[in-house]
Amino acid sequence: MIINRIPALIIIAVLIAGCGQKNAESSLKEGRVLSDVRAVVVSAHPQGSHAGAMIMKKGGNAVDAAVATGFALAVCYPAAGNIGGGGFMLVRTSEGAHDLIDFREKAPLAASRDMYLDAADDVVRGLSTDTHLAAGVPGSVDGMIRIHAKYGKLDFREVIQPSIDLAANGFILTAEQASSLNRSAEMFRKRNPEGCAFVRVPGWKEGDTLRQPDLATTLERIRDYGREGFYSGLTAKLIVEEMKRGNGIITSGDLEQYSAVFRKPLSSSYRGFDIVTCPPPSAGGIILLQMLEMIEPFSPAEHEFHSPEMIHLIAEAGKRAFADRARYAGDADFISMPVQELLNENYLKERMAGFDPIAATPSSNIGAGDPVSSGSTETTHFSVVDEEGNAVAVTTTLNGSYGSGIVVKGAGFLLNNEMDDFSVKPGFPNMYGLTGSDANAIEAGKRMLSSMTPVIVEKEGKLFLVAGSPGGSTIPTSVFQVIINLIDYNMTPRAAVDTGRFHHQWLPDRISIEKNSLTEKTAGRLQKMGHILHEVTALGRVNAVCARQNGFLEGVADKRGDNSASGY
Repeated sequence: MIINRIPALIIIAVLIAGCGQKNAESSLKEGRVLSDVRAVVVSAHPQGSHAGAMIMKKGGNAVDAAVATGFALAVCYPAAGNIGGGGFMLVRTSEGAHDLIDFREKAPLAASRDMYLDAADDVVRGLSTDTHLAAGVPGSVDGMIRIHAKYGKLDFREVIQPSIDLAANGFILTAEQASSLNRSAEMFRKRNPEGCAFVRVPGWKEGDTLRQPDLATTLERIRDYGREGFYSGLTAKLIVEEMKRGNGIITSGDLEQYSAVFRKPLSSSYRGFDIVTCPPPSAGGIILLQMLEMIEPFSPAEHEFHSPEMIHLIAEAGKRAFADRARYAGDADFISMPVQELLNENYLKERMAGFDPIAATPSSNIGAGDPVSSGSTETTHFSVVDEEGNAVAVTTTLNGSYGSGIVVKGAGFLLNNEMDDFSVKPGFPNMYGLTGSDANAIEAGKRMLSSMTPVIVEKEGKLFLVAGSPGGSTIPTSVFQVIINLIDYNMTPRAAVDTGRFHHQWLPDRISIEKNSLTEKTAGRLQKMGHILHEVTALGRVNAVCARQNGFLEGVADKRGDNSASGY
């Protein structure tokens, strides 16, 4: 009789566990804006945010949730979420300590400075973006595993499991995702002649379920074997075979030698707020801090929001910061980069000495400064804060939308095209229009320059903001504008994120402005000042968490896209 009762007890236990799971899920708040929550994840996809929030509900901390979200986005947000790319994770503990892990991709050991040039030293179009040669050695898996080992509370197997379930069981496509996959179908067919999970005949529609069994199996190997489940064994073998199939150069040695690096974050202050962000090999943090320092003496809040004077001031600061980026920025492990000199207050005052408040300075008249003598189209960002006050800002990328568009056969994940973020030739623009110098030239084992700008802002030692954005070169200016919207213009978090944006990156010499962001009168005055205006659909997708004075959190998912917040 006891033997006969065991199955019944098991069934009852399973039903109770299932009810508990459903109750936990139903207790989550989910939407684009969440107010008065104690823990929250804001990411590019509802399933990604949900996965992270559920991990916190099970007792995990912000790092556990960030790792769960990162792996989940590799499944449900293939345009940018990834295990075949890289990025940066910025951590603030509840005690106020800061840490950053750099899991940016690296150039393969067989890479060389002129690998994308022909016999006439001209750049071969598409070689650094559309082929197997475009892929850098992936860093996301190593980075997530290392940061979890240092700060995570839950078992790694539990943290990665939601992504495995999403890949195996599938997830429901949003209208935007279905449209994106259909627009990219021809690219997928061309670069994956034997087929891949992202192509469907006659096409995708909203509400369809996307299943990725190969990716599920790859994630299971990571769950079961950790780092070795990706950088060696079967997955590594599949990557190398994919490289040979397309004349790529990543080898088993590249994979075995890859290692993410813990770095000291950059920090500065702006109007009494402490700004903590990403160091090189991302230039985004330097650009953000330079622009804040350059505009602070000019008191932008004295000008009406989105007035010609306000936009002119910020555009001119942007020109100077991006000119410095082109000249000095690169992997500080390979070059001597004057980081502290570039952030020096006196140097930045000198950079703005030629600022004319009523006329634009042509970019041709602005070069890089001399700091020594003076003393991204696809990336994704998610922000996490847990009940204890631990905060995480994570920006990861494949570079272009869907990276190279090449899926590793049998492994189910997309390869990045991050090699285009190097200066493939000095002065030649990358896919985002950014130029660079020898500081960012290709070298074996070197990390390519980035614009990723995860940021944590504090006020008097207390958490104020966790934020970041995708968008290539527009990342630091998108984050910058959210910060000044909150600090200088006292906007609500939702307004600070959703309001229209603009961007100037030195070259090309124009201000990109989101459609319907400015009045005709303002646009006309900017043009009279000498600015060229370029209208775009959207700039960045900032996902932010604000700590409110009442002790609760407010999560804001950018209205640009399928971004979503989940918390409790």
